[in-house]
Amino acid sequence: MSSVSTDELSGMGPLVARLGRVGQRLRHADRDRPWVLDTAVVVLVFLMFCLPDLLHGVHGDGDGPRRFRLAFTRLPTAGMLALQAGLVLPLLWRRRAPAVAFGAVTAVFVVQWSLGAALRADVALFVALYSLALHGRLRQLPWACAVTAGALGLVAARVAAAVSVGDALFFLLSTATAALALGLMIRIRRAQLAGLRDRAARLEIERDQRGRLAVAAERARVAREMHDIVGHNLSVIITLADAGAYATAVAPERGREALHLIGDSGRQALSELRRVLGVLREADGPRGEPELSPQPGLADIDALCEGVRAAGVEVVYRTAGDVDALDSGVQLTVYRIVQEALTNTLKHVGAGARANLAIVVEDARLTITVQDSGPPTPADRPGTANKEGHGLVGMRERAALYGGHVSAGPAGPGWTVRAVLDLAPQEGAR
Repeated sequence: MSSVSTDELSGMGPLVARLGRVGQRLRHADRDRPWVLDTAVVVLVFLMFCLPDLLHGVHGDGDGPRRFRLAFTRLPTAGMLALQAGLVLPLLWRRRAPAVAFGAVTAVFVVQWSLGAALRADVALFVALYSLALHGRLRQLPWACAVTAGALGLVAARVAAAVSVGDALFFLLSTATAALALGLMIRIRRAQLAGLRDRAARLEIERDQRGRLAVAAERARVAREMHDIVGHNLSVIITLADAGAYATAVAPERGREALHLIGDSGRQALSELRRVLGVLREADGPRGEPELSPQPGLADIDALCEGVRAAGVEVVYRTAGDVDALDSGVQLTVYRIVQEALTNTLKHVGAGARANLAIVVEDARLTITVQDSGPPTPADRPGTANKEGHGLVGMRERAALYGGHVSAGPAGPGWTVRAVLDLAPQEGAR
């Protein structure tokens, strides 16, 4: 028994999912064109309840007991059509103005039963009551219930010749209660779903805010530590440099000692800065140790090229211009850009290729060009070769620090990365 029920539930999963998707599409369509659903409700009520009365009359010759048929007034077609229109057409505004629609339907309902006529279109009263409970203001429901009870009491009095007043009231009031309860149930359900969506949105916003606050707090902490490290050690270095310059002419030994102290202070500051900055990037070491070796520069590019050559890619490296005069920051940027470009060559081209690396300094402009020859056969290049990854984004960010830019794209059978850095001093720098 349990296995069968489990299979049935598992089989209902896709069906429930499809029904959910269909319902979501219908809600989106109704949000865009609400008049379509309102018109469809009116048409459906007309076809199901109004059209039979127009075609066969109210309670045809063989429909119901004779005393029940004699209790009602026969209406001409024009009068019947007018009352049906008064009952059904207000449903077009059942969502935009539910109280107005309910009032109009109730008024026509009372007039109709005052004339002693019975119409199947009277179901519009229950539809209007349901719509008021779902879309109207809650404070309007008490008087709507009182008006509905009074109107249904009139109906019970009119059908007393065929049905007892108690039985008629029980049936009519039960139907009205069911319409009211259905409207309230759907309203509460929608309110709960809206509350859950709002809560989820607020939780997501709060999570993002907590993340941003944590990042800001960490950056503030790092900034304070860097300020302390740089401020303290630079003050010591400047003081030692001034004292060493004075002591060189008077006591050379003291000048030499000052130079040693300057070197020790600089190394200590460099070590501390790298430890602090290590929290801003992912650890590359197996245990996350901060990198303590000097930052690489142009002098290390030869060793980098040798490592790439050992992997099977022939690298031709040349420089032009006064590259030795570049400061350490520019050299680090050049090294990282070249490192990433040659790494991409290894990843996307592989062994057997050739890469031409050129670093050219012309006045205040530095150009880095890394061009590979492509794989031995075009089919060997992976499909992701032309996709932009994090490496290219990182190169662009590094180049942007010096007012430069990076471009990358195919060049013949191979791939070319070109970076341009602006070496001119920034405005306001001293």
